[in-house]
Amino acid sequence: MKILLTGGAGYIGSHTLVELLNQNHEITVIDNLSNSKIESIKRVKTITGKELIFNKIDLCNIIELEKVFSSNQFEAVIHFAGLKAVGESVQKPLLYYYNNITGTTNLCQMMIKYDVKNIVFSSSATVYGNPTSVPITEDFPIKPANPYGNTKYIIETILKDIQIANPDWNVIILRYFNPVGAHESGLIGEDPNGIPNNLMPYISQVAVGRLPYLKVYGNDYPTKDGTGIRDYIHVVDLAQGHLKALDKLLTNPGYCVYNLGTGQGYSVLDVITTFEKWSQRKIPYKIVGRRPGDIAECYADPSKANRELDWKAERNLDDMCRDTWNWQKKNPNGYSD
Repeated sequence: MKILLTGGAGYIGSHTLVELLNQNHEITVIDNLSNSKIESIKRVKTITGKELIFNKIDLCNIIELEKVFSSNQFEAVIHFAGLKAVGESVQKPLLYYYNNITGTTNLCQMMIKYDVKNIVFSSSATVYGNPTSVPITEDFPIKPANPYGNTKYIIETILKDIQIANPDWNVIILRYFNPVGAHESGLIGEDPNGIPNNLMPYISQVAVGRLPYLKVYGNDYPTKDGTGIRDYIHVVDLAQGHLKALDKLLTNPGYCVYNLGTGQGYSVLDVITTFEKWSQRKIPYKIVGRRPGDIAECYADPSKANRELDWKAERNLDDMCRDTWNWQKKNPNGYSD
């Protein structure tokens, strides 16, 4: 299949790119490299031994975007591109609304103009906000608690409306929980700009000596050890979920929404302890106050994806910590090594 990947040089995009190339799909990547590195694309080629087309393009530049569409006949789009830091979205909401939504509407305009009718969209469990119970199913109330989550849900709504107006379109929304881990080769992994926003890259940077200690935000939640519980999913399992979504698109499903998670919650202290085992490094941490908007517990009910996509997360927390450490110890400064 001839596929366009937006944001394909990023963390999840690059791992999905490996899986797609290994299945012999013909891939064009566009990425503005604002939160990714071209080195990831080079390493994907090393891992797979396959070629791909890369264009450094911002989706907000519709003129450059049209050049890509006019010279290709894509059969499907996988849409990863977008700004993704929750905290930054609170500080710079207009940037997030402009970038994420304008980029997507430009992409959809080109899909309509060039008769591309299949799209998989990279959404997020943040659309559920603070759920009243767990596990979370796809029919839970939607109530994002920050601008980043709002942009994801607005895009979901845009895609749903386009599909209603164009019934021959097929749209699959994948709501990710907490992607972690790295490719088993250690060649590609998560390399955030600046201080990480997420737990696993923060722990791994402490383990490798880039950061002095981990801040644990709150130990007074109503959980087994007082720290927040999340559904961590290995990025390779997540990537493979996109291949299953592509298979589903071929059945002309219309508009579908799926949670991608393990259905298992791990606490912050669970992750620290497991990472220490695999890295053989002590992870110093300090308990600090809760962050505004953080919740006690959040994990998926992935049974709909298990049933309808024939997809299931296969990797556990040990695999996630082992592969993260393998990536970080081989690349202590990320791709800039």
